[in-house]
Amino acid sequence: MKRYEVYSNIRKRAMIMGLPVSLFALLTVSVIGSLLVIIFSFNFGVIVGLLLFNALFYGALVRWVKKPFHLKVQETFPKTISLKQLNPFL
Repeated sequence: MKRYEVYSNIRKRAMIMGLPVSLFALLTVSVIGSLLVIIFSFNFGVIVGLLLFNALFYGALVRWVKKPFHLKVQETFPKTISLKQLNPFL
């Protein structure tokens, strides 16, 4: 008889194939788009290229989930908040 483990951490994000639901949806859109390209331009090079692209895209998404990088264009808040006037002559 099979034994099933109780899922006790219900507040964790749902994961499908190691990806959050939003990134899995992005991967699914990529695969469906690739299938449309394959259907309308049936060529061996296109098939191999799109398979390679989707495999690399999946690998990049999994790597991004494990070790996310945050793009920081500019600082949102200053390091110190003061009411003092910044005047170089005083």
